Amino acid sequence: MQEFQLSFTEENYLKSLIHLTVLTFAKLEVGTNELASNLNVKPATVNDMLKKLKEKKLINYERYGKISLTETGRLAGMEVLRKHRLWETFLVEKLDFTWDEVHEVAEQLEHIHSRKLIDSLDALLDFPKFDPHGDPIPNAKGEIEIQLRKTLFEIEAGVRSNLIAVKDNSSSFLQYVNKLGLTIGSEIEIESKEEYDELLHLKIKDQQFTVSKKFAENLFVI
Repeated sequence: MQEFQLSFTEENYLKSLIHLTVLTFAKLEVGTNELASNLNVKPATVNDMLKKLKEKKLINYERYGKISLTETGRLAGMEVLRKHRLWETFLVEKLDFTWDEVHEVAEQLEHIHSRKLIDSLDALLDFPKFDPHGDPIPNAKGEIEIQLRKTLFEIEAGVRSNLIAVKDNSSSFLQYVNKLGLTIGSEIEIESKEEYDELLHLKIKDQQFTVSKKFAENLFVI
């Protein structure tokens, strides 16, 4: 998607900008502090990299202003995201990794620059639209299917919903999800909510569980 090769760090910045803009329902620009927080780096470090990305015409940015992706930057970022999510899918479907094991490995594999390899991987997996965590996978043209969805915490008591994705891909969170017997597609019923501390009482496969607001905000349902 680009005629020049990007460094690992440049690709990470573009992927982060995709997460903060394209994947947040038409949010077109972000501030340097928000980007720094997402990448877990200092704002001064971000400023240096933004200069490089601007020189390559990957972003629109003026010092102390907001950051937005150019079309070239958007396509490059989407390609990194595509590789990451295809590798996660491959690891789960073909190598029997569990969904809590794949994120860190995919972080390494996403920087492979062979377009032929990634297109072949996509075809091998029969062009999946979603990865093991329920996240949409961009296609080869940089197009992505973003679902309108709510977090479990936004659902009213007494309502049943189905898990379609997780917001937190960390091993500790996914292992917690596993303990509750939840997988993508699982039905969840909110039996009640506590007004005092916002705990949620759930019913999953005829079993009752109590979870925190933080947990519920990291599950996407429809």
